[in-house]
Amino acid sequence: MAQLLTEVEIQEQAKLLFGWTVENSKLEITRTFQDFIQAIEFVNKLVEPAESAAHHPDIEISYNKVKIILTTHDAGGLTQTDFDVAYAISRIN
Repeated sequence: MAQLLTEVEIQEQAKLLFGWTVENSKLEITRTFQDFIQAIEFVNKLVEPAESAAHHPDIEISYNKVKIILTTHDAGGLTQTDFDVAYAISRIN
């Protein structure tokens, strides 16, 4: 099982992620697009980094908004894998 990060480690890494917040042991970001089609195109781009890491985000879609939530469910909180996937997602346009 993945190792949970300490609160200090979480805060240090969160500082490096623009637009992401840490709430209730989860990393979250909401991206807003011009329309539904662009939102879905963005979601489709999440497949490769999620599959490569074998770590899949929770995704909520509401028209042109996409909310991404990362946590390691089986570890019960945030692990390095959550931040690695968040960094990869942050590079997607």
